[in-house]
Order: sequence, then structure tokens, then C-alpha cells
Amino acid sequence: MADPTSRKTVLVTGGAGYIGSHVVLALLDGGWPVVVVDDLSSGRRAAIPPGVPLVEGDVGDAVLIGRVIQEHAVGTVMHFAGSIIVPESVEKPLDYYRNNTANSLTLIEACRQAGVDRFVFSSTAAVYGMAEATPIDEEAPTSPINPYGRSKLMTEWMLRDAATAHGLRSVVLRYFNVAGADPQGRSGQCTRVATHLLKIAAQVATGQRPDIQIYGDDYPTADGTCVRDYIHVSDLAAAHVAALVHLEAGGDSRTLNCGYGRGYSVREVLDMVQAVLGRPLPIRVGPRRPGDPPALVAATARIGQELDWTPRHADLRGIVASALAWERTLVEDKASS
Repeated sequence: MADPTSRKTVLVTGGAGYIGSHVVLALLDGGWPVVVVDDLSSGRRAAIPPGVPLVEGDVGDAVLIGRVIQEHAVGTVMHFAGSIIVPESVEKPLDYYRNNTANSLTLIEACRQAGVDRFVFSSTAAVYGMAEATPIDEEAPTSPINPYGRSKLMTEWMLRDAATAHGLRSVVLRYFNVAGADPQGRSGQCTRVATHLLKIAAQVATGQRPDIQIYGDDYPTADGTCVRDYIHVSDLAAAHVAALVHLEAGGDSRTLNCGYGRGYSVREVLDMVQAVLGRPLPIRVGPRRPGDPPALVAATARIGQELDWTPRHADLRGIVASALAWERTLVEDKASS
């Protein structure tokens, strides 16, 4: 690992958002200098820790990105900025190709022009589509079934080609379902329009929503509801730091799943929320959402072999408890403001 005094700055795009803000915290905890670029369309200025420069702007602005890289002596880019709502991507595909794919192209080109040769990319298990087998390993066919997944896969292809042509080494991290909040209470999910199951459940638990809807209970799974591999956001943040260390040590490009290799159904997650709360939640069943695969569970052997990464929060009860604690904090802050 590099001497902390010699480390170059890490540019985090989307660092005011849910996952990006946790990665910023992990980088700071590890001694890396950080600069954030975020347009604050979904992120929060308050999520940026004191002392971290925040440049408010669009990742698709080539002049802005070039200036930030130069002024802050950026050595690695971690790219989180983008749109992430699967049903919305079906309704507004061109927005997703513009915000996710076209803007990523601009960012990659800025790296090439500035001589930045390390890139960590926030990808998704949605690139696998309707996987033929589970758990899903990194060699599984990539056949996304929604524009969100396709927009991310296109960026993976661009990074692969940029590595061959320009020497831009990257670690692509394919997330499964991210959940929970910083155990120290420093950050959590603050999405204005929540679509993640656990976030919605936490809002119902704190009286911000009347009920929670299960989108389809007729899937080919044990209880008919979708199965997902939930990873604690702080473990995911640690995986990004491990990817950075890998690249700084001269490591080659890698594509790695980020999950625990254990799937939970929607009903199992809601059962755990109710168990932690000690009371039932109002739950109703509705129709399936477009673009939702029945099951997504990661094969995780490769990330443990390629990176110095060991999960510390792989417990559904703990994930749920941290999400509920964060949501209560948000409610209390709102009430006192």
C-alpha cells in the first residue's frame, strides 16, 4: 500500500449520494485525499464530510471534469454518478443512456486526456438479466433485460476497450442489492423517491408511508417473491477501497461481483424488519414491476481471491437494524429543524 503522504487524490463522482457518500467515508478513514463531483440532483450536500471539496456540476461536462482532475491532482476516479431506478429506465430509456452511458464516456475520455490510468466503476448485477443459474458468477452471460442494466454494461464495454487502447486499468464492481447505513450513523440512504425495499420498509416503520407493497408474489421462488443478495453499504464501500489498493499496486483490470452469496426473498426481508421492530407492518401485494428478474444472488469467490476484502456486516438483522436507526435519525432531524 502506498505511503499515505504520497497518495494522489481520488475523484468520487456522485459522492453526495447513498453509496458514494459511504465510499468517501471509507476513503477518509483510510487516509486518502478525496474530491467529489456531484450535481446534487439526488445527493445531499450534508452527506459530504467537512474538509472534502465538493464541486457541484455534471459528470458530462468535459471541461469541468478536466479542470477538477488537474486542480486536485487526481490519480484515480471512482464513478457512482448516474440513474439507478429500473422501472424508470423502462419508461425513460434515453435519459438512462444519456446520464449513465454518454456521461461515462465523457468521464473516461477526460481520464485518458489527463493521463489518469485507474478507474473504479459502480456497475450492477442487472447486467446479467434473467440469469440461467444461481448463484451468478462473473463468467455468466450478460443479457440485461432493462435499459438501466444495458446502460451500465455499455460502460463496462467502454472501459474494457479503453484498457486495451489506452492503458486505463479499471475494477468494475457489479453490485447486488445494497442496503443498510454507516454503523457510526454518519451516512445512510436519503433518496427523495425511495424504490429500495428496505428503505421503503424503514419509511413505513417510522410513519412516513402508509404501507409497503410487494411487487408480485407469483415468481418461481420458494415464497413467490423476488430473491436478492443484500450487501451492507459499508462492506461495499470497503470493497471499493480494496479495489483502489489493487490498482495502486499495479493490478490489472478486474470485473467482480459484490454480494454475500446468500439470497433473501422480499417476504424474508420484511419478516426481519418486523422482527427487529417487534410489531407488524401494513403490507399489500401488487402486480409485478417491469424488468424485475426472479432471483439475483452473487457467486462471491472471485472478489475474495482478487481483492483484500472480507465482509464485516454480512448479517440481515444487522443490515435491517442499521437502516432503521438511520431512518429514525432522519425523522428526528426533520422534526427538530
